Amino acid sequence: MDQDIQNRIKELIEEEHKLRSALGEGEISAGEEQSRLGSVEAQLDQCWDLLRQRRAKRQYGENPNEAEVRSPDVVENYLE
Repeated sequence: MDQDIQNRIKELIEEEHKLRSALGEGEISAGEEQSRLGSVEAQLDQCWDLLRQRRAKRQYGENPNEAEVRSPDVVENYLE
């Protein structure tokens, strides 16, 4: 499961780079890039959060499979 999440993170990072390249090449507008990047970044936040939850559960002897994907509203409003 952790490897699946890490693979998804890599895919999303690649998508992020493609969007930035597409903007630089004039293939998409800045507005479209921002809209699509917002979605990609929210998904990335969710993946990183899920991976952290799984690692924490494992560290404290809990079942990592009990970790759940949290909504973008939750993961994007964490205080650093």
